Amino acid sequence: MSADDAVTTSYDRFAAAFAAEAAHSPYNAHYDRPAVLELLGDLTDRVVLDAGCGPGLYVTELLARGAHVIAVDASANMIDLARRHAAGQITLRQHDLTRPLYWLASDSVDIGLLALVIHYIDDRIALLRELHRVLRPGGHLIISTSHPTADWLTAEGSYFDVGWVEQKWACGIGHRFWRQPLHAWCAEFTAAGFAISAITEHQPTADMAHTHPRDHETLTRKPGFIAYRLTKPTNTGHKTDNDA
Repeated sequence: MSADDAVTTSYDRFAAAFAAEAAHSPYNAHYDRPAVLELLGDLTDRVVLDAGCGPGLYVTELLARGAHVIAVDASANMIDLARRHAAGQITLRQHDLTRPLYWLASDSVDIGLLALVIHYIDDRIALLRELHRVLRPGGHLIISTSHPTADWLTAEGSYFDVGWVEQKWACGIGHRFWRQPLHAWCAEFTAAGFAISAITEHQPTADMAHTHPRDHETLTRKPGFIAYRLTKPTNTGHKTDNDA
């Protein structure tokens, strides 16, 4: 079983428990979602692809901000949960992100979202290239993932180590994710054709200080997640002497 298949099986089994946890947990509700939503910017009438939508917590926020949402996830149970948030307002599809998004035309999406997903993927560059294909020129892809420093502190060893790390979450999910240093993540983004337009190191919300004071204190000192805004260049051709 590949790492991708193992993650899907685990999320299918614990979908309801994960959804309940992620709706209010400090790392999701007070850390990742606020930072990512800020990077997404104005979504009015934008076509947004939520790739790896999980139980639909981002879907709700995207719809509230006026986006036209396409949401996909490999887990059938996650899709069922997301459907409850969507109420028929979006295009929702069960799909494995290790396979091409064959039903989406090139240059048809304004903004892509990969929230805490990419570290589960074996062939990350292949996925990034497929997302690059469906994005319109000038479109953005927002990615959040665990911070390389946090991964290093969790797994120990050298900061420059690469490989799979395994954990067990409180809700029962077996968490297996890819770790690598910052330069390796950036190299994969550019290898897929993207320009890196912003890097954000998450900060906890002020509310977290009241709801989860211990986590807030930790996250104000040590990074947990990081987010990137990648841009598909508007001119993907190569300039020649005749173009001058």
